[in-house]
Amino acid sequence: MADKAVDLNEREGHFMMCRTMMGRWLRWTAGWLVCCSAVFACTAEGNDRRGERSIEDRPNIVLIISDDQRWSDYGFMDHPLIETPNLDRLARQSALFSRGYVPTALCRASLMTLITGRYAFEHRTCGNDPFVKKGSGVDGRELKESVIANLDRFEPIPKVLGRLGYLSHQSGKWWEGHFSHGGFTHGMTLGLGNTPRGRHGDLGLTIGRKGMQPIEDFLDEAVTKQKNFFMWYAPFLPHTPHNPPERLLARYADKELPMPIQKYAAMCTWFDESCGQLIELLEQKGLRSNTMIVYVCDNGWTSTVKGVNAPADWKAPYAPGTKRSPYDGGVRTPMMFNWPGKIKPQERSERISSLDIYPTILSAAQAPMAQDLPGLDLLPYLESGQEIPRKTLYGEAFGHDIQEIDNPEASLLNRWCIDGDWKLIVSYEDELQGGSPSVRRAHSKPPQLFNLKNDPEEQNNMAASHPDRVQQLSGKLENWYPVKKNVIDR
Repeated sequence: MADKAVDLNEREGHFMMCRTMMGRWLRWTAGWLVCCSAVFACTAEGNDRRGERSIEDRPNIVLIISDDQRWSDYGFMDHPLIETPNLDRLARQSALFSRGYVPTALCRASLMTLITGRYAFEHRTCGNDPFVKKGSGVDGRELKESVIANLDRFEPIPKVLGRLGYLSHQSGKWWEGHFSHGGFTHGMTLGLGNTPRGRHGDLGLTIGRKGMQPIEDFLDEAVTKQKNFFMWYAPFLPHTPHNPPERLLARYADKELPMPIQKYAAMCTWFDESCGQLIELLEQKGLRSNTMIVYVCDNGWTSTVKGVNAPADWKAPYAPGTKRSPYDGGVRTPMMFNWPGKIKPQERSERISSLDIYPTILSAAQAPMAQDLPGLDLLPYLESGQEIPRKTLYGEAFGHDIQEIDNPEASLLNRWCIDGDWKLIVSYEDELQGGSPSVRRAHSKPPQLFNLKNDPEEQNNMAASHPDRVQQLSGKLENWYPVKKNVIDR
């Protein structure tokens, strides 16, 4: 299955009802019906205001997603040691946003936001797994299927693009069952019930680590069929297990780094290497010039070195303030948008959200989209270079285990907003079950206010000296969406 993609592409037809009229108005009526049929076809296609397009008019789209990588850990972000030459090259050719953010710094919630364009409190997949108490008699399989079913309430990117004739391929991380459940026509992940390890990617997790053949096969098919394509490339890199090839680990042996950091750095380089292989395949097959590449990471990471960046009782392999946290070490990520001849390569200073990726991809494909999406279509600003007119970003943090399937607030730990240079983090009373209590305690504090321009590492809590700013941003959070949980205020 990993070597041969499965074609599930189905095309829907359009039907038209006509009435025949007599007399001298026959010619006029025939023309009128032709016009109406075009309007009806456009409506059935989802009100695509630009109508039918050829394969040359719409881009191929590749979404590259890193897995557990700190925002600073790239050559193009000026890391002094970590080598990422392929992503460095892509960054120089792209609109690069060094201050991108994901709303939730946990893998499954973050990926669900990418595929649906919705916050976690909207799509409800706010944790990685549903909580099942041992000995409770609760059917864990049924709960897991209920979480997977959250996707059914939305229009994932591949499903929307499929109606425009796109083929789509899934590889790497994917939590939401069989790849076809996300609307992909091709893919690697079989999902819950179809394989013994059907949790978050199964066969898909081999991509990048064990070659790129499934992707090459898919590209060959797209070329043969003369079809546009969407690709979800979310390799299990640099995610644990940190077991890089020795040839890459050797590059960091003389850097005087703790071994966990050496291995993580080599994993970042391994991920970069796979991205280079992907881009090379596009170039070899003559696809690069009409392919839009988008880059993002699901959440941050710093490997734990006890006594250095974590307390002695810390249980997680990632350090405090990174993965699963509301701090920039967890939610900040660089983002890139590359489309040769369409998007001007430049470094952009605006802060953007991964919520913006969904509408921007659909806009590039001239696809219809819902009017209530929380993210922005960035394409007009990417093409023109004009400043993005948004000042405030929002996000939220939840427990690792989903407490109640239909009630995200039961799992809520933190909410945050960034307004200009100011960032407010608020914490909520923690009565969660499962997961890691030490991780939750590290982030459960009274309101925290940081000036990101002067304090990018969020070390100086200014809440006490700026109560008016805390009140202002707290009001923004309540206007974003209200919650019933009590805020920790002391």
